[in-house]
Amino acid sequence: MVGLRELDGKSILVTGGTGSFGTAFVRYALERYRLSRLVIYSRDEQKQFDMAQRPEFQNRPELRFFIGDVRDKDRLRMSMRGIDYVVHAAAMKHVPIAEYNPFECIQTNIMGAENVVKAAIAADVKKVVALSTDKACNPINLYGASKLASDKIFIAANNLSGGSGPRFAVVRYGNVVGSRGSVVPFFQRLIKKGTDHLPITDPRMTRFWITLPHGVDFVLSSLRMMRGGEIFVPKIPSMRVTDLATLLAPDLPHRVVGIRPGEKLHEMMISQDDGRHSVELSDRYVICPMFNFWQSDAYEIEGGKPVPEGFAYASDTNDEWLDAAQMRALLDAYPSEG
Repeated sequence: MVGLRELDGKSILVTGGTGSFGTAFVRYALERYRLSRLVIYSRDEQKQFDMAQRPEFQNRPELRFFIGDVRDKDRLRMSMRGIDYVVHAAAMKHVPIAEYNPFECIQTNIMGAENVVKAAIAADVKKVVALSTDKACNPINLYGASKLASDKIFIAANNLSGGSGPRFAVVRYGNVVGSRGSVVPFFQRLIKKGTDHLPITDPRMTRFWITLPHGVDFVLSSLRMMRGGEIFVPKIPSMRVTDLATLLAPDLPHRVVGIRPGEKLHEMMISQDDGRHSVELSDRYVICPMFNFWQSDAYEIEGGKPVPEGFAYASDTNDEWLDAAQMRALLDAYPSEG
């Protein structure tokens, strides 16, 4: 990744900083940059305590831990004083839990996004990058719908901040290899318990895959190149869930159990409608905003070009696929968190 030297001497706040992405981001940033402050903003005191005990995070005077919830706009505003860049990773992410607790999902993912925007404008930060999900594209569950609303809030925030206020952009990507929320640890737990089969929701199902280091690199490079209002989408590989199950347990049969409520057969990160105003770069796609403030040729200098007519970016029609050996190498390099 191109070095983001502009981070040296700067202050960064990460919401949801004790999660999988937040922990990886903090570790990466501390290793590579000379930061003035790096603020972990999250609501779980035990996770903050456990994170602070890790050897790599001890004796780091620039590292600060703030207890707070993105639902609390006053606490957010206080935490952003003197902050240059914000990475918004806090969210309610579990699809079934969001379906059963819709009010809570909306409070965190939508109202929380609004609070982050207002706090960033009030604190006059420079840039905000919000993490999204493939489920926000053509959503069929509440989690995806709430993240789509969040994406729209961050894009439109560039109109609210004026010519000299913060710039806001979004990063959207798929399943993370080794994260707690992926299907990998679920399969691994069943195998460890001695299951006689692996449950498959649908044998046709496909998913996008990305590693945590790639995700962190992608967020930082998007922070570097953003002009405000974009949705950045990485070019990442797909894999069939049946192939993943066979890789993890070659001798176990599969049992089709049916798609769960709110679950998609294939994931999509750019719809045909979004494709009409998307640009392709060497390592990513950029969904450009349809607002007056946006320059339609903004990424020509980066070598970007409009995607073909009718283009959509989905896990089943992807040009890049992981085979068993490639996924095994990723799983060995980035073991599951549990």
